[in-house]
Amino acid sequence: MSHIEGARQAQKRRTRQALLDAALGLLEEQSLSGLGLRELTRAVGISPAAFYRHFADMGELGVALVEESLGNLHDLVTSVLLRSGEAEDRIDRTVEVVLRHVREHPSHVRFVARERHGGVRPVRLAIAAQLGRFAEEVAAVLTEQPQSRGWSPSDVRMLAELYVDRLVMTATAMLEAQDDEPDMVGSIVDSARRQMRLVSIGRRHWLSDTETRAGTEVEAEVEAETAPVTGSGADTGPDLGVDPAPGPSPDPGPGPDPGPDRGPGAGG
Repeated sequence: MSHIEGARQAQKRRTRQALLDAALGLLEEQSLSGLGLRELTRAVGISPAAFYRHFADMGELGVALVEESLGNLHDLVTSVLLRSGEAEDRIDRTVEVVLRHVREHPSHVRFVARERHGGVRPVRLAIAAQLGRFAEEVAAVLTEQPQSRGWSPSDVRMLAELYVDRLVMTATAMLEAQDDEPDMVGSIVDSARRQMRLVSIGRRHWLSDTETRAGTEVEAEVEAETAPVTGSGADTGPDLGVDPAPGPSPDPGPGPDPGPDRGPGAGG
């Protein structure tokens, strides 16, 4: 690559990043569906036609913002979960990472929170895909932990999605409190820790699908073994292998009449 070509590529990257930064700033007070092309390019100082050298449309720009907003967050959280230590320590560190991310990148968090259910479909799908990848990474970490032994993959994925959704909701609540009620941030952090600990406690007592099926099969076998045997006759109870105890002899009734008692001296 020539020096001139390299300089052009560097300028193109700078302009592209300028568009992303300007869009984030303009999206502080509006949704992506309401952001105009001319408004954006005017903020960057380029013509509307120059925009298309970098993005096919505003939806593609939004997808790039999603990748920029969420790409490093799940890397940070996953690295915390990979560390050794007690579950409560990992929860505390995870909440701290989310809080730091909110403080350092408030515009990115606000963009994701607003556009997650916004009107630009490619952006909604991109956010869902990023959060899905986030859940996959968390599930991979959870699978290796002893607490997940015996869990089905679907249950581990469900737990991972629960963690990810809780983190996203916590980040949104932190951002709103940071903007409107800074004194509430500490309360939100404490609540997030308690909620995550509650999930952790429930995890220890959860019966996964495989465990539930195994328990059901054992119960069925026990019931089959202890069920009474039914036949055509009356139930005589279990055969104990001994003869029944003899009862009293039946009364034979009166014998034949021997006739009158003649006694000694009786006449013939």
